[in-house]
Amino acid sequence: MDELSALPQTLARLQQQTHQDFQVWICVNQPEAWWHEATHFAVCERNRALLQYLHNYQGLRLTILDRSSQGQGWQGKRQGVGWARKTLFDTILQEAAADDLIVSLDADTCVRPPYLASLLHSFSLHPEWPALAVPYYHPLSGNNLMDRAMLRYEIYMRNYAINMLLTDTLYQYTALGSAIVMRAGALQKIGGITPYQSGEDFYLLQKFCKMSSIGHTNDEMVYPATRLSDRVPFGTGPAIQKGMTEENNSYTVFHHSLWDAVRETAGMLQLLYEKPLQTPFLDFLDAHSSNPDPWVPIRRNAKDLPHFIHAYHEKADGLRILQFIRGQHAASPLPDEQALWENMQQWMPERVPDWFSKETRFSDLSVTQMNRLRNLLLVCERNLYKQKTHH
Repeated sequence: MDELSALPQTLARLQQQTHQDFQVWICVNQPEAWWHEATHFAVCERNRALLQYLHNYQGLRLTILDRSSQGQGWQGKRQGVGWARKTLFDTILQEAAADDLIVSLDADTCVRPPYLASLLHSFSLHPEWPALAVPYYHPLSGNNLMDRAMLRYEIYMRNYAINMLLTDTLYQYTALGSAIVMRAGALQKIGGITPYQSGEDFYLLQKFCKMSSIGHTNDEMVYPATRLSDRVPFGTGPAIQKGMTEENNSYTVFHHSLWDAVRETAGMLQLLYEKPLQTPFLDFLDAHSSNPDPWVPIRRNAKDLPHFIHAYHEKADGLRILQFIRGQHAASPLPDEQALWENMQQWMPERVPDWFSKETRFSDLSVTQMNRLRNLLLVCERNLYKQKTHH
């Protein structure tokens, strides 16, 4: 949507791929009603120009799904990025073989020439992966305010990922729609993507995790654009927009201790299999269940401990953990910078820069210093993923 300036560069990157046996599907989309709204008419015109550009494009095998021309746009609630991805994936599944890879990108995502070859290599090494959450890195834009907001958001995401990696859970992923690769057969098996207006990537990866362990490591990254966007309720674009006006409340840097109750519960599953237990996290899960004691039927139906543990993780999924952590934080909030400093002291005490302390405020730091913190978290996260993959 409205990608006439960004998409040509992404297509040029795809033309440069060292692996050339691939096809590109593009969904140009918008609500039908925009054709009749003065505030959106310019977007409609740019979408029309983009379709013209794509129809004349040479050099890649393109399949263009037109959901923006008059009479072709989204109707009612069936709109947004979730519907665009669903429309693409459903169309691809009509043609794809089970072991084909579906590589999800956004129109403004840069990849290097070995990207597709690296994905084939990773999936050949790991035939058990149904999907891969590809490593990502937002490049600096050169716009000071925008870069600060992006770095603040990426620090939040990497901090959350590290905490999850240090917890016994299946849901150790960061969801970016531009950084997901999946086997077509696996996508078919989970019933495709649920077309949420935002967060569809989070729920898609959660479905894959409930099916089998997904991958997190790859030799190449994706480089999503650092830019503003108000097209979706949450995600990178809105985070940067909010961050530029210092409205960062929805991207909390959570303290590592908030996961203690989740870790404690995961360590007691054999006991829970044998008898009723109470922990703060179990109380939370019980409160979100229609059954006042959901573990009674789960114990009865699980034929052994491994099946019970799997059923526990089905209940204690990525969404429930996030909701629990948010609730724990609300009960005893810490400033983001203090939480980050204490987390880094826990994870990498010898690497914490001397200019960063628990009294430091992000507003006191330069873009260079915030980028340093982002990169330290990146290294910590990648090392944990590598350890997990090798095990």
